[in-house]
Amino acid sequence: MNGKTILIFLLGVFVSGLVFAGITFFSQKSAEPVSIDPLAVGVAQASAPKSEDTPLFVALLSLSPDAHSVFYVVKRGDNLTRIAKNNHVTAELLKKINPLSNDSLKPGSKLKIPVYKFSLVVDKSQNTMILKGGEEVLKTYVVATGQNNCTPAGVFKVTDKLVNPTWYKAGAVVPYGSPQNVLGTRWIGLSKKGYGIHGTTEPEKLGRQITAGCVRMRNDEVEELFGFVLPGTEVTIVD
Repeated sequence: MNGKTILIFLLGVFVSGLVFAGITFFSQKSAEPVSIDPLAVGVAQASAPKSEDTPLFVALLSLSPDAHSVFYVVKRGDNLTRIAKNNHVTAELLKKINPLSNDSLKPGSKLKIPVYKFSLVVDKSQNTMILKGGEEVLKTYVVATGQNNCTPAGVFKVTDKLVNPTWYKAGAVVPYGSPQNVLGTRWIGLSKKGYGIHGTTEPEKLGRQITAGCVRMRNDEVEELFGFVLPGTEVTIVD
């Protein structure tokens, strides 16, 4: 074996060694535990934004700091319901923002809490409803309103909230789940007796004036809205 052949052989051995060392190094690195940023995990677990969500709405529901939220450090003895009540928001919204799979809280952890005053504006001429935070438009929903413009105009308040509501209509009680129950999955009652915002079994009819006077929404959207409003939330209905 001449000198040139020996040199080529040794070079091949050297390169093979480098390749093997590289594979071993990266294999070990991939096996090491990865440090995960809890904030990043929280954002990843949150619902993906929809096309109709405004940047303000997306920012509100993320764990990132924004100008309309504060962070609260959980203290021993705290519970989610009390924190929500003290900050004039729903526990459902806090669970969605942070996000929490249950009501359990760990002392020392941080909760992002919105400081917006939420309100609703229903425009009967456009069959839309706007969720507002202060003077900011957070999201616009397509709704159905009363036929022949019968949905009352004015400024009202949310009075009650029901999950899987029973429909009490003239001469009948229609339980949730019945095909004849038109209320869908949520009811948000208004201070105008007999009127409210609710889901629907006929989402294809939204965007029209076809109801007996109430405001109808898609079930998934009224469920979303349910987490923003409390008894006392202002609802303005305009012609």
